[in-house]
Amino acid sequence: MSHKVIAVDGPAGSGKSTTARQVAEKLGFIYLDTGAMYRSVTLLALREGISPSDAEALQQLAEESVIEFRLEGGEQRTIVNGEDVSENIRSPEVTTAVSEVSAHSGVRKVMVERQQQYATKFDLVAEGRDTTSVVFQHAFLKVYLVADVVERAKRRVRDFARLGRKTSIEEQVKDIERRDEYDSSRNVSPLTMTTDSLLVDTTDLTVDQQVDRIIELFREKLES
Repeated sequence: MSHKVIAVDGPAGSGKSTTARQVAEKLGFIYLDTGAMYRSVTLLALREGISPSDAEALQQLAEESVIEFRLEGGEQRTIVNGEDVSENIRSPEVTTAVSEVSAHSGVRKVMVERQQQYATKFDLVAEGRDTTSVVFQHAFLKVYLVADVVERAKRRVRDFARLGRKTSIEEQVKDIERRDEYDSSRNVSPLTMTTDSLLVDTTDLTVDQQVDRIIELFREKLES
């Protein structure tokens, strides 16, 4: 990699997306939302009636899709085949199916290659579930975020509320536990904390505190 990469991994609801986005803004880096890329493929599959278990069709869909990130009004948007899908990819339907879609080796191969290309052009803050273990194994800084499952469920409820969708903490606890089990036990790129990742527990941290902690770790690494 010719540019510096801060790779952030962690389970659903641990604070990866919001924190990584703000770290990138403060450092002047590009924010690479790897999860949005898999969600984009999942959205396309649902629209086209492709089963989350159809590995071959999903890989072809991933290869044919054009996924871009654009800054509009200071906010990063996800554009797929020319359409802004930033809200659509956060729907409960996509959230339910994305783990299975992203577990296929063919889909991951396509996405990982695209993600790694970004690092040849920009300084990045990348987040996901295998950015430290697979995508950016030689990242300048690796961070693994964790949080109590109930706190993660509360965050998900707030996220859905912003999209005008009602859900409950109990429902989200069950869904998060299901995703944790699936993501950690899948054969391809399972969710795991690498030995060279630095652990940050976000349960009792505000977003600003999470951002400050990662920037602090980055600056310590620069000075070491």
